[in-house]
Amino acid sequence: MFVSVFSPKKTGVDRGDVPRPRDQGFPVSLALLLTSMKRLRALAVFAAVLWTGTPVLAHPAPFSFVDIRVQQAVLEVNIVVHTFDVAYELGVQPPDRVLDAAVLAMRSDRLVALLRDRLRITADDRQLVIGTWATAEPLPNRQSVRVHGRLDLKSRPGVISISADLFPYDPAHQTFVNVYEEGSLRSQAILDEGVTQHDYFLGSVEGVFAVVQKFIPAGIHHILIGPDHILFLVGLLLLGGSIRQLALVVTAFTLAHSITLSLAVLGILSPPGNVVEPLIALSIVYVGVDNLLARGGRDVRGWIALTFGFIHGFGFASVLSEMGLPREALGWSLFSFNAGVELGQLVVVVLVTSALTGLRAWSDAAGQRVAYVGSIMVIAAGAFWFVQRVFLTGGMA
Repeated sequence: MFVSVFSPKKTGVDRGDVPRPRDQGFPVSLALLLTSMKRLRALAVFAAVLWTGTPVLAHPAPFSFVDIRVQQAVLEVNIVVHTFDVAYELGVQPPDRVLDAAVLAMRSDRLVALLRDRLRITADDRQLVIGTWATAEPLPNRQSVRVHGRLDLKSRPGVISISADLFPYDPAHQTFVNVYEEGSLRSQAILDEGVTQHDYFLGSVEGVFAVVQKFIPAGIHHILIGPDHILFLVGLLLLGGSIRQLALVVTAFTLAHSITLSLAVLGILSPPGNVVEPLIALSIVYVGVDNLLARGGRDVRGWIALTFGFIHGFGFASVLSEMGLPREALGWSLFSFNAGVELGQLVVVVLVTSALTGLRAWSDAAGQRVAYVGSIMVIAAGAFWFVQRVFLTGGMA
């Protein structure tokens, strides 16, 4: 900086903040000296403010570590927490005092009880109570304290769930969870205010059953509470047809959304939700319009189901992602969720088809009127969802 200020060489840049000799009428060296003194004085004032300002105590490391190790029927827990958090909870100042083995030993029981109550571990929805805890151990090199616990499990679980709120006084606190199975790191997660629980499905037969038990009901639940997906299916079924025709429609929809669901979950292709959701609404409008324009020509509902099924698959994927897919059991969770969706669809198809078939058997004219009015209602609902998702929630922006 000093070279550029005091150098007499012309740089080619007109420095507007430095007085020029022809404009001011006094030596250039004096002008440059005055300007430099002003800058130095400003820097000195700024440094003085920083030096004399009141220090603000910041949390040096707002996170903790929880290691869960599952070996056969034994579960071990290692909790590593920062001295700052320990000192705050135990009322010890300065924080480094907790690294003194004697000071920590006197307060070990209290610290263990605090962490034990704020760390919740369940196995197959059964809360585990870890009764064996070692004395808290100082880790000076990490400015941390470690607590170790051990539990003999009665049987090998299928899923282990971990939730932790170790230091609620700090809303920014994060807990890094590592799960080891048979000595290998299998799963990692970060728990905070937004994510409060992590589920780990063991790589065993019990783990597979746990995945199936969770994700098949989740798939059924999602399709039954998703009015847009149901209405799309109902719209395709309104015109009736043979069992072969309806089976082709349902199969095409299933095949399409299964493909895009897998692509999105695997991270290969995942368009944003503000694009997918309005397109799903438009697919419903299209089905209703196609029903009204159909005049006994070629039945193209299978192609419609296939085409728009790809879009609906991305909609299913957004819900599945929000559930927190277990990476260690990705294939089984994806298969189970998809199977649940298909079972839910089957329920809808059987109920709607049976009702429409019975109505047409009683009166063909009544069946046609229901198909006409139903198609109009499908169009209206799809149009409403499209407007809502585009203009009221910022879709397709």
